[in-house]
Amino acid sequence: MSGITEIVDSLENRVSRLLHKMEILKQANLKLTQELADSKKVIQEKETVIADWEEKYNALKLANTMLGSSENKTETKLKINTLIREIDSCIAQLSE
Repeated sequence: MSGITEIVDSLENRVSRLLHKMEILKQANLKLTQELADSKKVIQEKETVIADWEEKYNALKLANTMLGSSENKTETKLKINTLIREIDSCIAQLSE
């Protein structure tokens, strides 16, 4: 009978250790999930900042070309033509 008691005690100890390890892993998982969410938020904010700076850079390139800079003339001409087409389209819609 004492052999069965020892086996049961051993199983209880193992189950207790497993439950403790499981709780530790749950806490670690929760912490990592929070860190992942925080990192995704930071990445999204940085992507927004990058997009803003790219837009400002493109506007600056366009302004420099319009002021007489010889760089990016083709790109500026295409942008101006696109703007003219958009204006013509708006005028046509207003005329209808």
